[in-house]
Amino acid sequence: MAQDTGVKGNPGTAFWQGFPIFEDIADSTLARLGTLTRRREWPAGTVMFQRGDAGDYLVAIASGRVKLSLATASGRELVLAIAESGTIIGEMALFDDEPRSADATTLLPTVGYVLSRRDFLSLVENDPDLQGAMIRFLCRRLRDTNDKLESIVLYSLDARVARFLLFTLRQIHGQDLPAEAMLRLTITQTELAAVLGASRPKVNRALQLLLEDQVIRRDGDVLTCNVERLTQLAEPDGD
Repeated sequence: MAQDTGVKGNPGTAFWQGFPIFEDIADSTLARLGTLTRRREWPAGTVMFQRGDAGDYLVAIASGRVKLSLATASGRELVLAIAESGTIIGEMALFDDEPRSADATTLLPTVGYVLSRRDFLSLVENDPDLQGAMIRFLCRRLRDTNDKLESIVLYSLDARVARFLLFTLRQIHGQDLPAEAMLRLTITQTELAAVLGASRPKVNRALQLLLEDQVIRRDGDVLTCNVERLTQLAEPDGD
């Protein structure tokens, strides 16, 4: 069960500006946003919500890790994404008032701020820029989903690993990557395998090949990535 602090609390505008969706929103709106949210805590292994549940709130993750997935009746699972600090989940429900489209399960103890649909709509009424930001955010999510489906269906595992690393690097560093870019890979190989739709041993082998070919260098959990080589691997038919 999630632990609710029982009070609404404002984590400050700087906290909200750390989420891409809110980075260009007025400070006055962000200050009000903080007063409308409620801090909650979920232990590791908690099902935050399931596909088909009523959805009337989003969660802004402050710390921890959450798996978003779909499961079949036979027990097979498709991992849609791994959400960490600075990520928002459950936002679709604020627009369409439809049931949840996926399961959300904490992989680590997680802290988040919950915003109800009613309170979000009241914010939008006072700041139309927020609605535009949300639409752009949802469009990016859709593009990311398309890219992932394309990778799983059309690309080899080596290319999928390269595309995942490039996608994550661009989330951190922006679209214009330097020749070498650093990435702290915080998810486990098991979690990465689930995201890529492959087995852990195969993902481990793909990463080892990248290390052997010096496409990436590892120092603990920090990877230094050769962006040009990754790009070549991500688009093997691009020549």
